[in-house]
Amino acid sequence: MNRKLFLQIDNAPLILFRIFFGLLLALETFGAIFTGWIKNNFITPKFTFSYIGLEWLQPLPGNGMYYYFAVMGILGLLVMIGYKYRLSIGLFTLLWAGVYFMQKSSYNNHYYLLLLIALIMFFLPANRFCSLDAKINPSIRSFSMPQWCSWVMILQISIVYFFASISKIYPDWLDGTFIRLAFENSTDIHFLRQIFSHHGFQVFIAYAGIAFDLLIVPLLLWKRTRSIAFIASLFFHLFNAIFLQIGIFPFFALSFVVFFYPPAKIRKVFFRKKADPVSSEPTEWNRSILIYFFIPYFIIQLALPLRHYFIKGDVLWTEEGHRMSWRMMLRARSGEAEFKIKDNSTGEVSLYDLGKDLTSKQYLFVTSKPDGIWQMAQYIKNEYRLRGKDISIFIDCKIAINNGPYRAFVNPRTDFAKAKWDYFFHNEWILLYDENGNSIK
Repeated sequence: MNRKLFLQIDNAPLILFRIFFGLLLALETFGAIFTGWIKNNFITPKFTFSYIGLEWLQPLPGNGMYYYFAVMGILGLLVMIGYKYRLSIGLFTLLWAGVYFMQKSSYNNHYYLLLLIALIMFFLPANRFCSLDAKINPSIRSFSMPQWCSWVMILQISIVYFFASISKIYPDWLDGTFIRLAFENSTDIHFLRQIFSHHGFQVFIAYAGIAFDLLIVPLLLWKRTRSIAFIASLFFHLFNAIFLQIGIFPFFALSFVVFFYPPAKIRKVFFRKKADPVSSEPTEWNRSILIYFFIPYFIIQLALPLRHYFIKGDVLWTEEGHRMSWRMMLRARSGEAEFKIKDNSTGEVSLYDLGKDLTSKQYLFVTSKPDGIWQMAQYIKNEYRLRGKDISIFIDCKIAINNGPYRAFVNPRTDFAKAKWDYFFHNEWILLYDENGNSIK
């Protein structure tokens, strides 16, 4: 195994991936400027809901976030052409981490995947060929890399697909309920709307989604099925891109295919003038990176999607352990909530007007997600504290999953001005139910 890890292979897949990845980084960040995503998520809101513990991480004032994203777009282009690669990808990773942890009301799994791949790419020798770095400094030029550089990419995307597959095995997915909700407004073409509304289509897509996520990596790894799997992957991701409008993720996912094909084939197709590696003998290039970064990294990546099994309650309901677990396009969640403010000095009770401070996405976040509910309560507490008032906050909140019945989500007797957030285990103020919908302690 040690010999295989450090076997020298053609670095064409990594070089091609760097070029495409840099382009995607630029498209994602520049696109955020021109589509209004920055305006809607960073400029218009009075504040953002950062990850708990990172509340200090707020958007730059004025038009600062436009400049912030413009810098990231330029860094993406520098990654693509391989100029000051380590600095460019390192700065992008830090800036994108800031964006990712700065707001949760527009959470998307591909934002998380993008952050992880940027971090991985920082440690890989992706600028050794077809880069300005190699042109300026020929001493770094190389036509090969250790085989583990490809394997870490394959392992990362395998983790994504595997956990995405098993998370779909629940009733509302298996009977097509969520697929119906996802596709009901996905097209204006009458013929397609008729197909998408058919129960048989919904069930087919549900099981096809599970099968694709579970089998695509093994089929890409096997030479006899690789090209068929690539065609299936192409169809699957383009279909999702057209009808589900999920940003760059379909194209991002497709880019990993380069690591499954023989490196020599990638070289012959995309880098015809590139020389063969001189030797395939193992060389333990940066063994310490593999041992001290990638092994702990993948232990964490395997642990995060499993953590919800150790938290009381169904993650589909509680959302505890949902993020960073590849639970993608899985459910529709809606909620309604009233935040009741009790003045502890006078005993007067009033309703807090959520609409005065929140955008529509933020409103959905604070009425349907447990951390959103708790963080909104802390925001209200701080607002009243600045006025010199001592208050209690009681919340009536009801949640529906996949357009099902609304059920009370939090204990209405909990004073959220005093409630604590449990980072690792179940928050006892979240109400739980059994399979029949009966409340449980």
